[in-house]
Amino acid sequence: MIQKTIELNIGLKNKFSGVLVIIMLLSITSCSQKIPFLTSSVVPSAEGVVTVKSDDNKNYIIDLSVMRLADPTRLTPSKVGYIVWMETENNRVKNIGQLKTSTGFMSKTLTSSLATVTPFKPIEIFITGEEDVATLHPGLVVLKTGTFSVK
Repeated sequence: MIQKTIELNIGLKNKFSGVLVIIMLLSITSCSQKIPFLTSSVVPSAEGVVTVKSDDNKNYIIDLSVMRLADPTRLTPSKVGYIVWMETENNRVKNIGQLKTSTGFMSKTLTSSLATVTPFKPIEIFITGEEDVATLHPGLVVLKTGTFSVK
């Protein structure tokens, strides 16, 4: 009886160790990096973070969240919307989308977000205020990250 209990405990311990190893490997392969936005001289109250991670297909998943980014019509000069751009490792600038802004259910704080996937490796993310959201070239930079490296 004691022999069977010991064998059972050893078997469970080995299975548990195997599960822990699998969880650790999954967390290593799906590492994400959180990059904060630098303080802006255009909209100093705005703050946010960008999370970037690579997937198994060598794409980059970008998830961006910003709080207290003023309505673009309040900028000087007034703008129509905010566009998110990235600089790639090859010194190219890519438009990755328009920020959507809303207020929370229990709060009047403006929050903006964007989630996207790109095959290009980002090294910097920045947000511009634009007169035309279909623009091909960045305008007034209101927020940006520092340069970063994604694995």
